[in-house]
Amino acid sequence: MGRDKALLTYRGRSFLETIVNTLRQAHVAPILVVLGHHARRIERATNLEGVEVLLNPRFRLGQTSSLQRGLRALGGSGVEAILLCLVDHPAAAPATVRALISAFRESPCAGVLPVYRGRRGHPVVIGRALFPEILALSPTEGADTVTRRHREGTREVDVDDPGIRIDVDDPGSYWRLKLK
Repeated sequence: MGRDKALLTYRGRSFLETIVNTLRQAHVAPILVVLGHHARRIERATNLEGVEVLLNPRFRLGQTSSLQRGLRALGGSGVEAILLCLVDHPAAAPATVRALISAFRESPCAGVLPVYRGRRGHPVVIGRALFPEILALSPTEGADTVTRRHREGTREVDVDDPGIRIDVDDPGSYWRLKLK
């Protein structure tokens, strides 16, 4: 992108603030945000009141290192699952988040994925049973390698939310998001 995705704007807020607001509207708590590249700049530029901010000094190793940083911070907290939100997927609706959490609570499993018109998206729920495998990943492996191994234990939830499919990876995708 050439810019910090966390600070790109969507509907009057930064991507990061948009996601945090969505989680608040869905009554998710606690909310942990893992920052790496330009962490202090992002922290100063956004309103993260009531959010636990974690710094990932190993961010250059990739996204998996940030996920691992967040899981380690949870430690023995007894959390049954996490809702993994990627900063470049800012458009999921609070109702979608609630549906994913509800599906996990109704029937705890390895994970819960949202599906819109037959295609998976984000955010995703990852059950505690997968935490050790994710923590054991090398920095070059994505968490999806673990979730694929446990596909039979993963639930898919159909949602009427095209926002789960929006992934802002380049200026063109950001431009298309701004048109919506």
